[in-house]
Amino acid sequence: MVHLPRTAVIGAGSSGMVALKALVEKGIPVICFEKGDRVGGNWVFQNSNGLSSSYRSLHINTSRERMEYTDFPMPKSYPDFPHHTHIAEYFASYADHFDLLRHIRFSTAVERAERRDGGGWRLTLDDGSVEEFDALVVANGHHWDPRRPEPAFPGSESFPGVQLHAHDFEDNTAWRDLSVLVVGMGNSAMDIAVESSWVAHRTYLAARTPVHIVPKYVFGRPMDQVETPALARMLPWKVRQRLTAGMLKAVVGRYERYGLRTPTHGMLQAHITVSDTILTRLAHGAVVAKPNLSRFEGSEAVFEDGTRAHVDVVVYATGYRITFPFFDEELVSAKDNRISLYSRVFHPDMTDLAFIGLVQPLGAIMPIAEEQGRLVADHLAGTYALPSRQEMQDAIDRQDAEVRARYIGSKRHTIQVDFDLYLHALRSERRRGAKRAGVLV
Repeated sequence: MVHLPRTAVIGAGSSGMVALKALVEKGIPVICFEKGDRVGGNWVFQNSNGLSSSYRSLHINTSRERMEYTDFPMPKSYPDFPHHTHIAEYFASYADHFDLLRHIRFSTAVERAERRDGGGWRLTLDDGSVEEFDALVVANGHHWDPRRPEPAFPGSESFPGVQLHAHDFEDNTAWRDLSVLVVGMGNSAMDIAVESSWVAHRTYLAARTPVHIVPKYVFGRPMDQVETPALARMLPWKVRQRLTAGMLKAVVGRYERYGLRTPTHGMLQAHITVSDTILTRLAHGAVVAKPNLSRFEGSEAVFEDGTRAHVDVVVYATGYRITFPFFDEELVSAKDNRISLYSRVFHPDMTDLAFIGLVQPLGAIMPIAEEQGRLVADHLAGTYALPSRQEMQDAIDRQDAEVRARYIGSKRHTIQVDFDLYLHALRSERRRGAKRAGVLV
């Protein structure tokens, strides 16, 4: 009789619960530990686990059809870009449909994950109890531990107004008639600047690095559905870059018309910011673009071009740290947001440890987590075999080199992947691993 490893999954968000489903389908004995009181993780506004980055007005910036799981489509009644309440409802329906709740321990946090002698894991839970497992799957997310500017802007310690990270933003109700500065140019920064602009006296948007801003719709279709997966795989990314840049220029025009700077990097070389409304609010003067913040002098923000503005509220939309609070840092950590994983899933030195959803895609993470979960389930069921340690390290080195060659250097892009290309690579790796395991495919 084949021994199937008793497995723990940490996190029941959009990545953890789909990995749980893959394990259950393979008959693997599994328990999922979730700190909150429901599935959905980051998409549960005001989640009881205190880790959600959702805000009251949040809508997805990836279209419904590119975000949904392959075997559980989102309802057609949902809009192309659903509200966070739709997404949370969808995840709850998914868990119910596949009978996952009986495998999840809610309101239970993993305080410590320790390696056992000879392999396997010892987990200490927040009630002090200890449980042991043969394998561990980590899906604790990477948008919950806020990263503030490092070092802090001079004068921030004596700034008399309110300073917060985008993670702590819930709504704009307290900002009426105030002056708000948003620092950053990612999706959260743009969304929060727009939200501020409806009520604030003045909203400023400042960033060190300009970005490409992509509208949600192009030629009457969601932007992320214009390019098919087959086309993405067929065309070199440099060709896709030129085509996408040409299309964007035709639709958006010159960034300088909006008071923005043109990025020095090309399209598809950084995480794309998706927003229709920010360009309109910039064009109306409701949001004022600024270069990077230089320092604070009292209640004034001083920018790198020497201009100044009175500011009451500062929002740092400056990203997140990748952290695993249950691991000793000497065992597993992501220094400078870098972690070396084979296929961005398997730890090369501990093959009973896997990570789900630890990527930043040019697209949605949900279908990627789904495929990663299948890969891990195959591995634990014995129908997928990893290559040798040296082959894994060689692949990791190639992966890191490709990231450095394509994407701009920043802590935001250490786990960047191209959605369609990475999905295809995962499926190909499943087939290769099945052959290594002697399984007919």
